[in-house]
Amino acid sequence: MTEYVVLLTGDEATWEAAGPEERAQIYARHGEFSRLLEERGHRVTGGAELAHSRTAKVVRRSAEDVVVTDGPYVESVEQLGGFYVVESDDLDDLLQICAVLADAEDGVEVRTCLPPPPD
Repeated sequence: MTEYVVLLTGDEATWEAAGPEERAQIYARHGEFSRLLEERGHRVTGGAELAHSRTAKVVRRSAEDVVVTDGPYVESVEQLGGFYVVESDDLDDLLQICAVLADAEDGVEVRTCLPPPPD
């Protein structure tokens, strides 16, 4: 089995402006995503919805000091809003299932998790 991270990106302002019905529809898409993964033999091993990027802390290090600043690392219209970690033997099928979460405004990025380096 290969492990993949499914990164959920989008405009946080859209999520903040969404009413209860819109949010319920989005959460229903996540439920469908989870159901399809299980039904087709993929396995979710982790994941989380992330707090708004304005709550992020950025840590940088110079030769003399550690500097911590507020806010996202990169100024961008799209932010990382959450992620799933999925074990799968069928990347093509996983990508098809990820389409349940994607739409014209919000994308889904799928990346292979690399194994830890040998000691």
